[in-house]
Amino acid sequence: MSPELTQKLAAAVDAMPAFPKSVQRILELTRDVNSTPKDLVDVIDKDPVVTVKILKVVNSAYYSLPKQITSIGHAVVYLGFNTIKNLALSIAAIGMLPKDSASGFDVQKYLLHSLATAGIAKLLASRVKNTDAMDCFIAGLLHDFGKVVFAQLMPNEFRGALEKSKNEGVSLHAAMQQTIGADHVVVGAMLVEKWRFAPHLIETIRYQHTADFRDTDMIACVFAANQISKKLEFGFGGNSCIEEFPESVQKRLGGDLDQVIASLGDLNPLFEEAKIFAKL
Repeated sequence: MSPELTQKLAAAVDAMPAFPKSVQRILELTRDVNSTPKDLVDVIDKDPVVTVKILKVVNSAYYSLPKQITSIGHAVVYLGFNTIKNLALSIAAIGMLPKDSASGFDVQKYLLHSLATAGIAKLLASRVKNTDAMDCFIAGLLHDFGKVVFAQLMPNEFRGALEKSKNEGVSLHAAMQQTIGADHVVVGAMLVEKWRFAPHLIETIRYQHTADFRDTDMIACVFAANQISKKLEFGFGGNSCIEEFPESVQKRLGGDLDQVIASLGDLNPLFEEAKIFAKL
């Protein structure tokens, strides 16, 4: 990248809002093996916006709980620690999305794709030894967030890349490299570094594409989840090109793309949950 482009991208990342403090604290709790459900409840209770949105989802028809839930403490009891953490993180990410974009990027379809990828990555984490399912969910949720930076702050350049990808049948990241000189994973990694995410999450977002792929359990889970989400058309992140699993991913997950999809069974409940989360 040229120094001018590097400076422009850094300015775009700096212009993005900070992650809410309550969600930063939730992220810290996810990395603390000694954290308790009460710790999570205490953090969420101090953020009225997150509290209201979580209770709205928890009381939706999707979960069909036997009685109305009126507190985060009860929500944790009924749905579990991890579901409530996922909801809180999803709310934070969704809160940063623009309603629309001059680039023509469909934010709602992007959101569905990201939530589906997060859910599938979390499922796949159970197949590998050294990866935390919650970290896979977060990495899946944010794997394409660099696109949001381009859509908001460099809309004309991003529109050109979207059109090139669609018209020429090339991957969006290849089209971005050709038209802009950088792709969304570079910017996405810069953004999560600004948000002080853990190094392995930054690495996963930065090195998730086959051109400069890194062979780790988490990258394998997120890469595979991304391809599965695209193949099953769970939302749309602006890139219709589906990549085959590298040999290292096949070894870690026990098969190629079609075999792993078959082994996961019915993913419609996961997609239905993603649609509920997307309405937050």
